[in-house]
Amino acid sequence: MALHAVVIGDVRSAPPLVLLHGFGCGAFIWKKVMAGLGPAVPVIAYDMPGHAGSIEADGIGGAGKMAKAIRNDLDLRGVTAFHVAGHSLGGATAALLALREQKRVLSATLLAPGGFGPSINHRLLSHYAQAETHLDLIWALEGMSGFNAIIDDDLVDDMLAIRHQPGAQAALQHIFEAITFVAPSGERLQGELPLDALAALTIPFRVVWGGEDCVLPAWQADRLPANIALTRIANAGHMLIDECPEAVAAVLREMTA
Repeated sequence: MALHAVVIGDVRSAPPLVLLHGFGCGAFIWKKVMAGLGPAVPVIAYDMPGHAGSIEADGIGGAGKMAKAIRNDLDLRGVTAFHVAGHSLGGATAALLALREQKRVLSATLLAPGGFGPSINHRLLSHYAQAETHLDLIWALEGMSGFNAIIDDDLVDDMLAIRHQPGAQAALQHIFEAITFVAPSGERLQGELPLDALAALTIPFRVVWGGEDCVLPAWQADRLPANIALTRIANAGHMLIDECPEAVAAVLREMTA
């Protein structure tokens, strides 16, 4: 099954901005951000493998498999150059795309990305993955958001809709097991990106991190290579796309200018 994506504009007339959501979401989470991007750059917002309209697509697993699936789909669409932005798992996927497709990726923007350190709040992420009611999902999202964030009911409804698809829970569990592992110490950790390889990239590269991120701790931003610019948002948590879409859109306008 091919990947599903929301496409805005003519992706063959100019290099598009490829948007990659995080674990348990879909292209729908970018709605508010896309509204603030303007018409200058075409957009391809993917449903990642195992999510929403791509529930049965090839590539279900960790960031490596996701990156391969996105690359193959961009090939099919005839996209030869693109900007990429990703959140959380999508951020790790975007970083791997930048490494593997260095002649095609024009800029990379990672929002609260996975892979920049071993620490991950796996218990909260597991609760979030297993949430099947409106209240359970709100509780999980409150833990994933900034301390005073307002949880968007429409976003919760969209998330619940895709979780009720046949095979959705099994896909999320498979992805969870692919992006985390149990270390010899007994800790459950996340896989890490090759920071030395990322340090050699010459494209515009930016990471955005919320100071109140309770999923992927913000101190991991201190490990960024010198070539990666950093934007900190003090009062935001992990769900940057929903918490501060205007700030995210402003960063993406700058990166794709």
